[in-house]
Amino acid sequence: MIRKRSVTIRGHRTSISLEDEFWQALQTIAGARGVSLSALIAEIDENRRPDDNLSSSMRLCVLEWLRSGKGL
Repeated sequence: MIRKRSVTIRGHRTSISLEDEFWQALQTIAGARGVSLSALIAEIDENRRPDDNLSSSMRLCVLEWLRSGKGL
């Protein structure tokens, strides 16, 4: 199921729609890295290309994490 969540990134409120599994994976990644989910999202936002969609960039973050062999 796709869930829409509101987050604040550098003082700007935005909504992000992602499947539950991606939200759970991002929470796991944030925990493994010792950062909050908000901090992880802000980092993803900061590092994405200007034309890239934030939701897509978040999915790619999960994919890169899995490809690195770190697992979930």
